[in-house]
Amino acid sequence: MAQPIILVVADHQPLLDGLAGDLERRFGGGYRILAERSPSAALATMERLATDPDPVALVIAARRMQDQDGLALLLRAHELLPSAKRVLLEHRGEWTSGEPVVRAMTLGQVDYVLFRPWLPIEQYLYLPVTEFLAAWEKSRAPSTEAIQIVGRRWAARSHELRDTLARVGIPYGFYPDESPEGRRLLEQAGEDGSRLPVVLFRRGLVLVDPTNAEVAAALGMRTSPAAGGCDVLIVGAGPAGLAAAVYAASEGFAAQVLEPAVPGGQAGTSSHIRNYLGFPYGLSGDELTQRAVQQAWLFGADLILSQSATGLRASGNDRLVRLSDGAEVAAKVVILATGVAWRRLGVPSLEALNGAGVFYGAAGSEARAMRGEDVFVVGAGNSAGQAAIHLSAYAASVTIVTIDQRLGEFMSDYLVQKVRATPNIAVVLNTEVVEGHGRQRLEGLTLRDRHTGATRAVPASAVFVLIGAEPRTDWLEGVVERDERGYVLTGRDLQGDGRLPGGWPLERPPLPLETSLPGVFAAGDVRYRSIKRVASAVGEGSVAIQLVHEYLADLQERAGG
Repeated sequence: MAQPIILVVADHQPLLDGLAGDLERRFGGGYRILAERSPSAALATMERLATDPDPVALVIAARRMQDQDGLALLLRAHELLPSAKRVLLEHRGEWTSGEPVVRAMTLGQVDYVLFRPWLPIEQYLYLPVTEFLAAWEKSRAPSTEAIQIVGRRWAARSHELRDTLARVGIPYGFYPDESPEGRRLLEQAGEDGSRLPVVLFRRGLVLVDPTNAEVAAALGMRTSPAAGGCDVLIVGAGPAGLAAAVYAASEGFAAQVLEPAVPGGQAGTSSHIRNYLGFPYGLSGDELTQRAVQQAWLFGADLILSQSATGLRASGNDRLVRLSDGAEVAAKVVILATGVAWRRLGVPSLEALNGAGVFYGAAGSEARAMRGEDVFVVGAGNSAGQAAIHLSAYAASVTIVTIDQRLGEFMSDYLVQKVRATPNIAVVLNTEVVEGHGRQRLEGLTLRDRHTGATRAVPASAVFVLIGAEPRTDWLEGVVERDERGYVLTGRDLQGDGRLPGGWPLERPPLPLETSLPGVFAAGDVRYRSIKRVASAVGEGSVAIQLVHEYLADLQERAGG
């Protein structure tokens, strides 16, 4: 069985011996620790390891060495061992001269920084190295498969299942129905392949062309709310909704969260969020989501999947939300955190291939399948930049297509720099996608220059569309006030000239995140004038619970009066 390798490079013998020895004591049981004292010896070892069956997980190089700078060595390491994570060993006293390291991190030339001295060892060596190794393991194909899917490779439903399982962190394997392994699994399940996809669980359960609710129930997830209602009903399980769930449950409220699809919202599809406070090397959207879901569950919040909210009404002091299965849930307070949906391109030929090479959102589950392919990303915001960088690790080429005049108009500078520094990413400005080509799957695109009107056809195996968003609020028509685009108005935006909004039943003005229906709040991207950032959504979700306290106190005071 292959044993992953950790390669350590430093030209100071005591430093090299100390680090290699400490790593051996903690990780030697599962990893082979190799140590090289010179960059030249390390390069020779890496050249040998490039053809070795044992994969290299980490290359740790001291920054300052006589023969070669550690940064330059790690650049070469990426060429020889592209799947290995690169770790720069830096002295804590070098904070003031860290600009080269900052630039290397920004451009993706270094994955992590490890500081010396690493004392206390559990905190400053073993904990970060464990995180580095976990990230490396996640970047590989899963070694175990809790679920096996047999389906048509380019079928939209196959993509939906892969995306769902990837985002909830379930290791799975996908097997095309015409492949030898796919046919073997179908025979094992007693199916002839006439109905696809087929989902096989390790415990023997087989689901044939299952609904999302059936998959969620088979995974042990709740798909209907508990009887008796709740204190706080949160609609949507993106960052705002999950934050509201954590704070509501932690403060003693009976909290339930409705989610029609998969927890995480748009943020959950991001391959790498690097500017979220407290995570210096960033984290993926699904990792953030999984941590938040677990945190909310540990505080006692109930998450109900595969249920959409289809209506909202007031009944006395209760707020009643109608569900997609026809049931109603009563709550003292409702928090709208439904987020937004990716805007569609509106090109019929592309809509016909949705899920078959045309993907709305980052679709991280499809990245490995893009190995060696030419793919396109439509959009120029942070999500588009993150998707392009993630896909570039697998695809032969990635082309960002945007109608904007320049790349940095809506994209953070660190992403712009990394996009420009990635050799297999190209950027096409002032251009739009006007046509898609292919019968069973996407095979090409037609691009149009918005200045000249000239069109050109290009081969494309996939296109990932991230061109902005639209709020999911049609079900609130006539219930709460929205702007012309459907975003929910709250607080001062309901007051206009400073007077109370029409039909407002209370003497006090609406609270900051309160909608035109008292006791109903909005948080995150669905709210008018919200800041479209994960941290802002999390902040609004937590603030909403403080406002719930104020609302309920006011309700009790008026009832007592």
